[in-house]
Amino acid sequence: MSAWSNWTGASLALEEIDHSRKDEDLNDHVIADNDYDPNDFKLEEGEEKRIIEKRSLRSASVHELKKILSDWITSTLEHQRIIVHNLEEDLFDGQVLQKLIEHLAQMKLQVSEVAQTSTKQKEKLEAVLGAINQNLDFRNLDGGVQWSVHLIHSKDLCAILHLLVSIAKHYRAPIKLPENVCLRVVTVRKVNGQLEHHTSDELVTSDSGDMIRGANEKDAFDALFALAPEKLRLVKKSLVDFANRHLSDLHLQVTDLDTQFSDGVFLIFLMGVLEDYFVPLYLYNAAPEKFEEKVKNINLVYELMVDAGLTKPTSQPEDIAKCEVKSTLRVLYMLFTKYKQKKTRNSSPTNTI
Repeated sequence: MSAWSNWTGASLALEEIDHSRKDEDLNDHVIADNDYDPNDFKLEEGEEKRIIEKRSLRSASVHELKKILSDWITSTLEHQRIIVHNLEEDLFDGQVLQKLIEHLAQMKLQVSEVAQTSTKQKEKLEAVLGAINQNLDFRNLDGGVQWSVHLIHSKDLCAILHLLVSIAKHYRAPIKLPENVCLRVVTVRKVNGQLEHHTSDELVTSDSGDMIRGANEKDAFDALFALAPEKLRLVKKSLVDFANRHLSDLHLQVTDLDTQFSDGVFLIFLMGVLEDYFVPLYLYNAAPEKFEEKVKNINLVYELMVDAGLTKPTSQPEDIAKCEVKSTLRVLYMLFTKYKQKKTRNSSPTNTI
């Protein structure tokens, strides 16, 4: 008989007994099943709690996922001498999450470095999660945002894993995550002295088609950088010529592909010329100084590209803002492929690379 069958029987049998005895007897039944901790059922009236079945936690894929994410954070923050041993214990107060997002997004959060009280920790965690949700576009996530200040601070492993997997996917972490990792979550609530519950299976990672490729992803530009630097120079020159051919209509010129596209402004101008429209100035920052402003400009470029019928680039906007040349080349090559036959006002189509 399962723990929940025992739980139901115990609940019905104890209707005439005082509430404290109900909890005690219920716990006696639950103890018989190792999937639940008796303390999980000691709730106040109206209180709700999420419990992860221990069988889920013992899964090899869950252990693998936790280790990979812990090692990734430790490696990423090695320069700050941060070592993650336990995700729940090390991340719940927001300190490590703050350092992680500051490093990945190249930003600085205005929060206290040390928060010792529970109230201060929650305040800091709210600011950190707010920054994460703002800098990373999670509006299109399946199921929406699956974490909160309450869940992270209460050391909810499922919420912590959802958060870290989403961050790692967004920033194309150089790791390979196990596929289809699932946790069985039981939500328990005390209503009128009785414990009510519902069970759900939460998928934390999906199949390989939607998993992180990171360092494992290779394309033509990786091969060019690794094996054919002389051809790389030719490709860069061809893409610069393509951009200049069209930007010349605005009396603009690219002289350094490595840096001039990093703030997104030239890419916005280029999209406007290629699609024959004017991008209103209020939609972007024409002279961005902050990293976040550059990323916002590049996100706009991606929206314009999608509106033009292109697929959304795989390069992360943050990578372009960091002047990572391969990411910039991938975006320019997408534009070249679509618009190489487009004539400028005073020229013929662009030659093929």
